[in-house]
Amino acid sequence: MWKTIIRRVLVMIPQLFVLSLLIFIMAKFMPGDPFTGLITPETDPSRVEELRIKAGFYDPWYVQYVNWIGNAFQGDFGRSYTFNVPVSNLIGDRALNTLWLSLLSFFLLYLIAIPLGVLSGRFHDTFLDKSIVFYSFIVYAIPTFVLGLINLFFFGYELGWFPTSGTVDIKYDSGTGGYLWSKFYHILLPAITYALLATTGVIQYLRTEVIDSKSMDYVRTAKSKGIPINKVYSRHIFRNSLLPIAAFLGFTITGLLTGSVFIETIFGYPGMGQLFIQAISGRDYSVITALVMLFGFLTLLGSLLSDIIMSIVDPRIRID
Repeated sequence: MWKTIIRRVLVMIPQLFVLSLLIFIMAKFMPGDPFTGLITPETDPSRVEELRIKAGFYDPWYVQYVNWIGNAFQGDFGRSYTFNVPVSNLIGDRALNTLWLSLLSFFLLYLIAIPLGVLSGRFHDTFLDKSIVFYSFIVYAIPTFVLGLINLFFFGYELGWFPTSGTVDIKYDSGTGGYLWSKFYHILLPAITYALLATTGVIQYLRTEVIDSKSMDYVRTAKSKGIPINKVYSRHIFRNSLLPIAAFLGFTITGLLTGSVFIETIFGYPGMGQLFIQAISGRDYSVITALVMLFGFLTLLGSLLSDIIMSIVDPRIRID
């Protein structure tokens, strides 16, 4: 397996090269530049031109690309002209917030989806099954921003159960119990919303697998031996039904990390998703290219992680 993993990692290198080239070219086609937002009636145009020349905006595109990719390999993605800080520092601060949000969303996702999927498949064609399927269709049909706004308005503003923005209450000192609870409390509503939106796929996959597994020979054999039905589901059906869920586990993890744009923007949560929107609005090319490159890398990593997890869960499968 280790040889295969190393080979897959080596294959990712040209993939990342092509991705970086496409990202850089598309960024150049965007209107304006990072210095456009600095222009005001009081701004000296010559000063803006000096900044453009210093940043190399008039160099040939391939020279700019070589300089950018060379610095990127050293961890230097340039400087954010919107926030006036190094891009790597800016993303590092926001990435930790997105990581905590994604981890809690991941936990809630499977905490909700696995029981519902198993119950729906076990009690197929009953009122419970139809209710769960109806829930899945409703959640699937609701756009991300709509559900986010509904939860924010109802639970945040109307009931006042949750904070409506930020990551922590400023009255708490870092490292204290109150500080940790405040961070968790600020993440909870966005994480619940994010998890609910992601449950539909897991529920449907698991439901289908449970229904299919019930008709398998090994299940009928287990029942004929007098094994209690609960043990049949826990030891046989449930275990085998988790295989497709395991196959998408890597994609789920990276999807939560990279797909938080709307959730973080709606809830005013300062993570990578909100930063991405702010960078686009401010034409902050350095931040945009770094974030898209990071999201692309995480997607490739998720593909490899899914294959590895699948091969561990089912020894009959070997990644090639």
